[in-house]
Amino acid sequence: MKGPVLFWVQHLLGSGHLRRVARIATALAESGTASVIASGGMPVATLDTGRARLVQLPAIRAGDEGFSTLVDDAGRRVDEACFDERRRRLEDLVRQLDARLVVTETWPFGRRKFTPEVLALIAAARRNRPGTVVVSSVRDILQRPSRPERHDAMRDLALQHCNHVMVHGVESFVPFEETFLHAGALKHLLHYTGYVADMPKAVSDRGPGRDEVVVSAGGGAVGRGLFEAAMAAPPYSKRACRSRWRLLVGDSGIAPCEGQRMVIESNRSDFPELLRRCAVSVSQGGYNTVVELLGARARAVVAPWSGAGETEQQERAKHLQRRRLAVVLDEAAPTPRGVARAVDEAFDLEPGDMADISLDGARESARLLDEWLRHG
Repeated sequence: MKGPVLFWVQHLLGSGHLRRVARIATALAESGTASVIASGGMPVATLDTGRARLVQLPAIRAGDEGFSTLVDDAGRRVDEACFDERRRRLEDLVRQLDARLVVTETWPFGRRKFTPEVLALIAAARRNRPGTVVVSSVRDILQRPSRPERHDAMRDLALQHCNHVMVHGVESFVPFEETFLHAGALKHLLHYTGYVADMPKAVSDRGPGRDEVVVSAGGGAVGRGLFEAAMAAPPYSKRACRSRWRLLVGDSGIAPCEGQRMVIESNRSDFPELLRRCAVSVSQGGYNTVVELLGARARAVVAPWSGAGETEQQERAKHLQRRRLAVVLDEAAPTPRGVARAVDEAFDLEPGDMADISLDGARESARLLDEWLRHG
């Protein structure tokens, strides 16, 4: 077996970053390259890593929606001792693996508070093997920084430490330069992979989700407002007042229950299958959810999360709306009437323009990583 490749990933609020890395690492391992994921976020019980190995670091998560504080799995503010222990484990892992290629998920285009940890990882890898290739793995759209000069720091770190940058998107759909000011300076490093999707091989038209309105919000941590609006929306809908509404509430704190016209339950591993069978999907605009919507060709309502100054989901929703791939619910706080009105409008969506949108990003990323293992 070739490799190994070591992936570093840190999810702070939802689990989307970890799931995207898991899909890439799984595809890479299936191609015959040993893959190890060093995850620094909270464990995700439903995560599928296939043949890739998962190593859990001492977990760190966001203490609030604004990412202003970092806390451990017990809710205590993270101190330097925690970071020291994580760095020690990463350095030990590098030596044990003799990794030839290191992938840093999001960094240096985010995860600024983890820069000392990532730099220590890169330094350890290159001390152990001077020719170690470093690849940044980043989603299509960046959060707009509060200070533009932070883009200068991202550019400088990428030029100094990265051999390649994989952008998990499609240039003709969302050019990286739209949300990263210095994309031109990194043009020689950039490689668009297409979107990283986890597509079901075959889906029966029978089963949960059929002809339902399916409401989701990723891990659910910031989706409570959307769920509460959706729970009260059916009476206001002209097209879905008699449909069954299924809410996948995750970690939102809303209690599961089931009635004749509404099911409230935890997240499901068969979510992509539900999307293929549903009448309309209502969701936020995170990367993984949108990719699954595109793969399912579902009629979609997207209510982008914009709390704590977040801009990434609004940017993605704008591009979906431009191609008539979704109805965008542009409300700071979703209301029952607003959700119902958007669902009714979504019933009339025709298949949008997806001719140039590749969803094969996991396999293309694996191909690129294999190539860089051979040639640097």
